[in-house]
Amino acid sequence: MADGSINLAKDARERAWATPLDQFQVADIDHFVTDTHWPWFERLRAEDPVHYTAESEFGPYWSVTRFNDIIAVDGNHEVFSSSSELGGITIFDGYESSRTTSFIGLDPPQHDAERKVVTPMFSSAGIQAMAPLIRERAAKILDELPVGETFDFVDKVSIELTSQMLATLFNFPFEDRRLLPRASDLILMPPPDDAGELEARQTELMGIFTRFVPLWIERKAAASPADDLISLLAHGAATTSDNPEEFFGNLVLLVVAGSDTTRHSISGALLALNENPDQYQRLRETPALLETAVPEIIRWQTPVAHMRRTALADYELSGKTIRKGEKVIMWYVSGNRDDTVIENPDAFVIDRARPRQHVSFGFGVHRCVGNRLAEMQLRIVWEEILKRFPRIEIVGDIRRLRSNFVKGYEAMPVRIVA
Repeated sequence: MADGSINLAKDARERAWATPLDQFQVADIDHFVTDTHWPWFERLRAEDPVHYTAESEFGPYWSVTRFNDIIAVDGNHEVFSSSSELGGITIFDGYESSRTTSFIGLDPPQHDAERKVVTPMFSSAGIQAMAPLIRERAAKILDELPVGETFDFVDKVSIELTSQMLATLFNFPFEDRRLLPRASDLILMPPPDDAGELEARQTELMGIFTRFVPLWIERKAAASPADDLISLLAHGAATTSDNPEEFFGNLVLLVVAGSDTTRHSISGALLALNENPDQYQRLRETPALLETAVPEIIRWQTPVAHMRRTALADYELSGKTIRKGEKVIMWYVSGNRDDTVIENPDAFVIDRARPRQHVSFGFGVHRCVGNRLAEMQLRIVWEEILKRFPRIEIVGDIRRLRSNFVKGYEAMPVRIVA
């Protein structure tokens, strides 16, 4: 860790433990950009694990920071709603409108009906059928990397691999694949203060998603669905529509979910291994440890920092009464570092005894539908990296996403050791 990062971490710890709890702003995006959110959540887990913030730029909200409390909220859709009509799934109100909502912004039974439409793509058989193609593409990407030269790992590896996979899942024009992660980034950026910038962002985003309209029309007209997500959605009884606005929601969800978990976990793995060279060496010596290293990477990275719910009724959680209509934020990034449940949670341990004891994929009816595909992509790309390169070193400053929702990376300068 560079001296600047050490000083930032030290300053954050001092401020987190000196700030009165009623003045806590754990959702401050600057905490996430600078990777200094950890002590703020550590303090809440220790002293006020279900914490109420009365005033913030996001309005009032509850922070749920311990593992078991997060499970209690995430697993109770009868009381804690994901409905976009009540505010949706992020701390930002209005992430989705009720007209363009996806199934993640719905409650059962409509949620279940729409989610069921796409599950065939993520079945065990469906995922295994994709494995050879993922390996072929990962190998080609890695074989084209420059050895001994500095390049951006996020761009050359993480984004490229996930954009190719997204294009395959949607059967989207392969030459335009980079538009898909770009759409994800546009969606997840915090709303700008400048109206002109907001309009430009919305125009660019709509330009990307209008490319799906002719694909939808063409595949909807087919006698039966092909093996891609657009076809499944176009033919699904719960998701088919002639109105583009109505099917954009599920496309947005699948683009974001398909891009971000894998993309940021691939990059996060490299950071974790660079910060823990003993674990990197062990993985190089015993690549079979990827079986436990992959879920440990996803826990350690926690690519989705939080999810939001809205209370449908008064509910008591760990001695606090959450009132009907209040916003509840489940901080997955905190639950994954809860030492009352996870042994030595701040350590990166590639052979952890219970590596899948994490909340990175959520819990209950909204558990990530593509979690096994994400794990498989991560495992394959790291199998191929370990075959080729003795070490990939981070050689410059990392630039993190400006987001408190997706915890990820914009740039990571690296060099492959010759």
